[in-house]
Amino acid sequence: MSYDYSHYKVLKFNRPAPRILEVIMSNPGKLNALDEDGHRELGEVWRDIDKDRETSVVLLRGEGGVYSAGGDLDLVEKMANDWNTKLKAWKEAHDIVYNVINCTKPVVAAIEGPAVGAGLSAAMVADITVAGRTARIIDGHTRLGVAAGDHSAIVWPLLCGMAKAKYYLLLCETLLGEEAERIGLVSMCADDDKVIETAMEVCEKLAAGAPVAIRFTKHALNNWLRMAGPTFDASLALEFIGFSGPEVREGYTALKEKRKPVFDPECPF
Repeated sequence: MSYDYSHYKVLKFNRPAPRILEVIMSNPGKLNALDEDGHRELGEVWRDIDKDRETSVVLLRGEGGVYSAGGDLDLVEKMANDWNTKLKAWKEAHDIVYNVINCTKPVVAAIEGPAVGAGLSAAMVADITVAGRTARIIDGHTRLGVAAGDHSAIVWPLLCGMAKAKYYLLLCETLLGEEAERIGLVSMCADDDKVIETAMEVCEKLAAGAPVAIRFTKHALNNWLRMAGPTFDASLALEFIGFSGPEVREGYTALKEKRKPVFDPECPF
Protein backbone atom coordinates (compact mmCIF):
# COMPACT_ATOMS: atom_id res chain seq x y z
CA MET A 1 0.00 0.00 0.00
CA SER A 2 2.06 2.91 -1.25
CA TYR A 3 -0.04 5.79 0.08
CA ASP A 4 0.83 6.33 3.74
CA TYR A 5 -2.12 5.79 6.10
CA SER A 6 0.11 4.85 9.05
CA HIS A 7 -0.86 7.90 11.12
CA TYR A 8 -4.41 6.60 11.60
CA LYS A 9 -5.02 4.97 15.00
CA VAL A 10 -8.60 3.67 14.81
CA LEU A 11 -9.20 3.20 11.10
CA LYS A 12 -7.50 0.24 9.45
CA PHE A 13 -6.79 -0.13 5.75
CA ASN A 14 -6.63 -3.06 3.36
CA ARG A 15 -6.42 -3.56 -0.40
CA PRO A 16 -8.52 -6.65 -1.18
CA ALA A 17 -8.22 -6.09 -4.94
CA PRO A 18 -6.47 -3.67 -7.31
CA ARG A 19 -7.81 -0.10 -7.15
CA ILE A 20 -10.05 -0.92 -4.14
CA LEU A 21 -9.30 0.37 -0.63
CA GLU A 22 -11.05 -0.97 2.46
CA VAL A 23 -11.50 1.56 5.26
CA ILE A 24 -12.24 -0.48 8.39
CA MET A 25 -13.58 0.98 11.64
CA SER A 26 -11.95 -0.88 14.52
CA ASN A 27 -12.69 -0.67 18.23
CA PRO A 28 -12.56 -4.25 19.51
CA GLY A 29 -14.82 -5.03 22.46
CA LYS A 30 -16.95 -1.91 21.87
CA LEU A 31 -18.72 -2.91 18.63
CA ASN A 32 -16.46 -0.48 16.73
CA ALA A 33 -17.96 2.55 18.49
CA LEU A 34 -15.96 5.62 17.48
CA ASP A 35 -13.96 7.29 20.21
CA GLU A 36 -12.42 10.75 19.96
CA ASP A 37 -9.66 9.60 17.60
CA GLY A 38 -12.04 7.57 15.45
CA HIS A 39 -14.50 10.45 15.11
CA ARG A 40 -11.71 12.74 13.90
CA GLU A 41 -10.23 10.15 11.54
CA LEU A 42 -13.56 9.37 9.87
CA GLY A 43 -13.81 13.03 8.91
CA GLU A 44 -10.22 13.33 7.71
CA VAL A 45 -9.67 10.14 5.73
CA TRP A 46 -11.61 11.17 2.62
CA ARG A 47 -9.13 13.94 1.83
CA ASP A 48 -6.28 11.42 1.91
CA ILE A 49 -8.27 9.04 -0.28
CA ASP A 50 -8.71 11.81 -2.86
CA LYS A 51 -4.90 12.12 -3.02
CA ASP A 52 -4.33 8.35 -3.17
CA ARG A 53 -3.66 7.68 -6.86
CA GLU A 54 -3.85 3.88 -6.42
CA THR A 55 -7.45 3.98 -5.17
CA SER A 56 -10.49 4.16 -7.44
CA VAL A 57 -13.18 2.85 -5.07
CA VAL A 58 -13.58 2.74 -1.29
CA LEU A 59 -15.30 0.05 0.76
CA LEU A 60 -16.26 1.33 4.21
CA ARG A 61 -17.03 -1.34 6.82
CA GLY A 62 -16.54 -2.33 10.42
CA GLU A 63 -14.22 -4.96 11.82
CA GLY A 64 -15.32 -8.42 12.90
CA GLY A 65 -18.77 -8.61 11.33
CA VAL A 66 -20.04 -5.46 13.06
CA TYR A 67 -20.38 -2.04 11.43
CA SER A 68 -20.30 0.58 14.23
CA ALA A 69 -22.39 0.92 17.39
CA GLY A 70 -22.20 4.71 17.52
CA GLY A 71 -20.07 7.08 19.55
CA ASP A 72 -18.06 6.15 22.60
CA LEU A 73 -19.96 7.37 25.69
CA ASP A 74 -16.82 8.94 27.14
CA LEU A 75 -16.69 11.20 24.09
CA VAL A 76 -20.41 12.04 24.42
CA GLU A 77 -19.91 12.99 28.08
CA LYS A 78 -16.87 15.10 27.22
CA MET A 79 -18.81 16.88 24.46
CA ALA A 80 -21.59 17.70 26.90
CA ASN A 81 -19.20 19.18 29.46
CA ASP A 82 -16.32 20.74 27.52
CA TRP A 83 -16.77 23.64 25.10
CA ASN A 84 -13.64 22.97 23.05
CA THR A 85 -14.49 19.28 22.62
CA LYS A 86 -17.99 20.27 21.52
CA LEU A 87 -16.68 22.66 18.85
CA LYS A 88 -14.12 20.13 17.64
CA ALA A 89 -16.78 17.41 17.36
CA TRP A 90 -19.10 19.80 15.51
CA LYS A 91 -16.41 20.42 12.87
CA GLU A 92 -15.69 16.70 12.59
CA ALA A 93 -19.39 15.83 12.20
CA HIS A 94 -19.58 18.46 9.45
CA ASP A 95 -16.51 16.96 7.75
CA ILE A 96 -17.75 13.36 7.92
CA VAL A 97 -20.82 14.24 5.85
CA TYR A 98 -19.35 16.77 3.42
CA ASN A 99 -16.05 14.98 2.87
CA VAL A 100 -17.80 11.75 1.85
CA ILE A 101 -20.10 13.75 -0.46
CA ASN A 102 -17.18 15.66 -1.97
CA CYS A 103 -14.73 12.76 -2.20
CA THR A 104 -14.21 12.31 -5.94
CA LYS A 105 -14.08 8.52 -5.68
CA PRO A 106 -17.18 6.35 -5.22
CA VAL A 107 -17.75 5.05 -1.69
CA VAL A 108 -19.53 1.76 -0.97
CA ALA A 109 -20.63 1.12 2.62
CA ALA A 110 -21.23 -2.40 3.97
CA ILE A 111 -23.47 -2.51 7.06
CA GLU A 112 -23.36 -5.59 9.28
CA GLY A 113 -25.02 -5.61 12.69
CA PRO A 114 -25.62 -2.27 14.43
CA ALA A 115 -25.12 1.02 12.57
CA VAL A 116 -25.40 4.11 14.75
CA GLY A 117 -23.73 7.50 15.11
CA ALA A 118 -20.87 8.88 13.02
CA GLY A 119 -20.31 5.61 11.18
CA LEU A 120 -23.96 5.63 10.12
CA SER A 121 -23.53 9.21 8.89
CA ALA A 122 -20.82 8.10 6.49
CA ALA A 123 -22.85 5.09 5.32
CA MET A 124 -25.98 7.13 4.64
CA VAL A 125 -24.15 9.62 2.40
CA ALA A 126 -22.03 6.92 0.73
CA ASP A 127 -22.75 6.38 -2.94
CA ILE A 128 -23.93 2.78 -2.57
CA THR A 129 -24.91 1.16 0.72
CA VAL A 130 -25.28 -2.60 1.21
CA ALA A 131 -26.98 -3.75 4.42
CA GLY A 132 -27.43 -7.19 5.91
CA ARG A 133 -31.02 -8.37 6.22
CA THR A 134 -30.91 -8.15 10.02
CA ALA A 135 -28.53 -5.17 10.20
CA ARG A 136 -29.88 -2.63 12.71
CA ILE A 137 -29.90 0.97 11.52
CA ILE A 138 -30.69 3.35 14.36
CA ASP A 139 -30.58 7.12 14.39
CA GLY A 140 -30.36 7.56 18.14
CA HIS A 141 -30.17 11.34 18.41
CA THR A 142 -33.45 12.10 20.18
CA ARG A 143 -33.00 9.16 22.56
CA LEU A 144 -29.67 10.73 23.52
CA GLY A 145 -31.41 14.07 24.03
CA VAL A 146 -30.13 16.02 21.02
CA ALA A 147 -31.70 16.99 17.68
CA ALA A 148 -31.27 14.64 14.73
CA GLY A 149 -28.43 16.38 12.91
CA ASP A 150 -25.46 14.83 11.06
CA HIS A 151 -26.74 12.92 8.04
CA SER A 152 -30.34 12.76 9.25
CA ALA A 153 -31.85 15.96 7.88
CA ILE A 154 -29.71 16.14 4.75
CA VAL A 155 -30.38 12.69 3.29
CA TRP A 156 -33.16 10.68 4.98
CA PRO A 157 -36.08 12.69 3.49
CA LEU A 158 -34.49 12.42 0.04
CA LEU A 159 -33.92 8.67 0.33
CA CYS A 160 -37.10 7.41 1.97
CA GLY A 161 -39.50 10.39 2.00
CA MET A 162 -40.48 12.82 4.71
CA ALA A 163 -43.13 10.61 6.36
CA LYS A 164 -40.75 7.69 6.96
CA ALA A 165 -37.87 10.01 7.84
CA LYS A 166 -39.90 11.72 10.56
CA TYR A 167 -41.13 8.41 11.96
CA TYR A 168 -37.65 6.91 12.35
CA LEU A 169 -35.82 10.12 13.32
CA LEU A 170 -38.34 11.34 15.90
CA LEU A 171 -38.83 7.95 17.54
CA CYS A 172 -35.35 6.40 17.13
CA GLU A 173 -37.00 3.19 15.96
CA THR A 174 -34.70 0.38 14.84
CA LEU A 175 -34.75 -0.15 11.08
CA LEU A 176 -33.69 -3.61 9.89
CA GLY A 177 -31.69 -3.84 6.68
CA GLU A 178 -34.47 -5.60 4.80
CA GLU A 179 -36.95 -2.82 5.59
CA ALA A 180 -34.31 -0.16 4.89
CA GLU A 181 -33.98 -1.51 1.36
CA ARG A 182 -37.76 -1.66 0.92
CA ILE A 183 -38.22 2.02 1.77
CA GLY A 184 -35.16 3.13 -0.21
CA LEU A 185 -32.84 4.08 2.64
CA VAL A 186 -30.11 1.69 1.44
CA SER A 187 -29.21 0.59 -2.08
CA MET A 188 -29.14 -3.16 -1.58
CA CYS A 189 -29.89 -5.84 0.98
CA ALA A 190 -27.86 -9.05 1.28
CA ASP A 191 -27.88 -12.13 3.46
CA ASP A 192 -26.03 -11.37 6.68
CA ASP A 193 -23.09 -13.62 5.76
CA LYS A 194 -22.82 -12.14 2.25
CA VAL A 195 -22.71 -8.40 2.99
CA ILE A 196 -18.97 -7.85 2.45
CA GLU A 197 -18.94 -10.20 -0.55
CA THR A 198 -21.85 -8.34 -2.15
CA ALA A 199 -20.28 -4.95 -1.45
CA MET A 200 -16.98 -6.16 -2.93
CA GLU A 201 -18.77 -7.20 -6.12
CA VAL A 202 -20.13 -3.66 -6.41
CA CYS A 203 -16.64 -2.23 -5.78
CA GLU A 204 -15.12 -4.44 -8.46
CA LYS A 205 -17.70 -3.29 -11.03
CA LEU A 206 -17.01 0.34 -10.16
CA ALA A 207 -13.23 -0.18 -10.30
CA ALA A 208 -13.57 -1.70 -13.79
CA GLY A 209 -15.74 1.18 -15.03
CA ALA A 210 -14.86 4.47 -16.69
CA PRO A 211 -13.37 6.48 -13.80
CA VAL A 212 -14.01 9.99 -15.12
CA ALA A 213 -17.61 9.19 -16.09
CA ILE A 214 -18.30 7.56 -12.71
CA ARG A 215 -16.76 10.42 -10.73
CA PHE A 216 -18.56 13.09 -12.73
CA THR A 217 -21.85 11.22 -12.24
CA LYS A 218 -21.27 11.10 -8.49
CA HIS A 219 -20.44 14.81 -8.46
CA ALA A 220 -23.59 15.72 -10.39
CA LEU A 221 -25.93 13.53 -8.34
CA ASN A 222 -24.52 14.83 -5.06
CA ASN A 223 -25.60 18.33 -6.01
CA TRP A 224 -28.98 17.22 -4.61
CA LEU A 225 -27.26 16.88 -1.24
CA ARG A 226 -25.33 20.12 -1.64
CA MET A 227 -28.62 21.94 -2.24
CA ALA A 228 -29.73 20.61 1.15
CA GLY A 229 -26.61 22.11 2.74
CA PRO A 230 -28.48 24.87 4.63
CA THR A 231 -30.82 22.25 6.11
CA PHE A 232 -27.82 20.16 7.16
CA ASP A 233 -26.00 23.12 8.70
CA ALA A 234 -29.12 24.12 10.67
CA SER A 235 -29.71 20.57 11.91
CA LEU A 236 -26.10 20.21 13.02
CA ALA A 237 -26.25 23.52 14.89
CA LEU A 238 -29.46 22.46 16.65
CA GLU A 239 -27.91 19.11 17.54
CA PHE A 240 -24.91 20.74 19.17
CA ILE A 241 -27.07 23.23 21.06
CA GLY A 242 -28.51 20.11 22.65
CA PHE A 243 -25.08 19.05 23.86
CA SER A 244 -25.18 22.03 26.22
CA GLY A 245 -28.55 21.15 27.73
CA PRO A 246 -29.94 18.88 30.45
CA GLU A 247 -31.57 16.37 28.09
CA VAL A 248 -28.28 15.02 26.78
CA ARG A 249 -27.05 14.49 30.35
CA GLU A 250 -30.08 12.33 31.07
CA GLY A 251 -29.65 10.62 27.70
CA TYR A 252 -26.05 9.51 28.14
CA THR A 253 -26.59 8.66 31.81
CA ALA A 254 -29.47 6.38 30.79
CA LEU A 255 -27.30 4.73 28.16
CA LYS A 256 -24.50 4.13 30.67
CA GLU A 257 -27.00 2.70 33.16
CA LYS A 258 -28.74 0.66 30.43
CA ARG A 259 -32.20 2.05 31.15
CA LYS A 260 -34.79 4.15 29.36
CA PRO A 261 -34.21 7.91 29.70
CA VAL A 262 -36.71 9.95 31.68
CA PHE A 263 -36.89 13.45 30.20
CA ASP A 264 -38.62 16.47 31.75
CA PRO A 265 -41.86 16.89 29.75
CA GLU A 266 -41.78 20.68 30.20
CA CYS A 267 -40.29 22.52 27.23
CA PRO A 268 -39.75 26.29 26.93
CA PHE A 269 -39.49 26.03 23.13
